[in-house]
Amino acid sequence: MNRSTGPFDVKMTPQESDPAEGGVTLARLALEKRYHGALEADAIGTMISATTLVKGSAAYSAIERVTGTLEGREGSFVLQHTGVMERGTPSLRITVVPDSGTGALAGLTGTLEIVIEAGRHSYVFNWDLPA
Repeated sequence: MNRSTGPFDVKMTPQESDPAEGGVTLARLALEKRYHGALEADAIGTMISATTLVKGSAAYSAIERVTGTLEGREGSFVLQHTGVMERGTPSLRITVVPDSGTGALAGLTGTLEIVIEAGRHSYVFNWDLPA
């Protein structure tokens, strides 16, 4: 398993959302990201989220297509995000969608972690490619 790290920039643009019902708000956002470091890539995607009346309880799902280079290998792949916050306790899983890799990234597998410190975003990408 390989490990790559670096910073990234993210822009989230609100889209038309559903009306709140029963205290639950559903929202949609367009994602634009720029990864730097070992992963030099641009990404676009869509996020959907649900927030509840209970402070600290929410969930989101997102899909993003990442296009660029990973450790010099050019291609694209898709990431799936599943995030849940239960009364302030977060859980986040981001995985490479199976068989979504193209070009020199065909067959890519892995997971990506997001780190936020002092308002700055970075990633830790644990990945593998077939020999």
